[in-house]
Amino acid sequence: MTGIKRYLYLALGWFSLVTGVIGIFVPLLPTTPLVLLAAWCFSKSSQRFHDWLLNHKYFGPIVRDWQSADGIPRKTRNRALIFMWCGMGLSMILVWRFWATVGLIAIGTAVSWHLLRMPLRNETVLHDEDNKR
Repeated sequence: MTGIKRYLYLALGWFSLVTGVIGIFVPLLPTTPLVLLAAWCFSKSSQRFHDWLLNHKYFGPIVRDWQSADGIPRKTRNRALIFMWCGMGLSMILVWRFWATVGLIAIGTAVSWHLLRMPLRNETVLHDEDNKR
């Protein structure tokens, strides 16, 4: 990978992570997708930062859940769907533009379809594995 491309990925990763942290406090600014984007960017640019993010107390579980082939917990999936649709519903009401509403419904439907097709992880097995560590 060229040096410029690596630095662009690194800059996008940090921008995404900082924006995701801001999203914790600002309604309608998503945190999880931005943290996942940061992890992907770091995986392309800096193994050190990628490892740091994987081992982070708060962001590590988000990234590890997404990267694992075991799927996501049902509770997490359902919570993501509820918050996503509530946030988009509020946006549709506040913006009240036909094309914005159509766009939000299309994006929400696509993301919902993706989340509903993801495998669900057996949470009891995960807790047993965590207790062994």
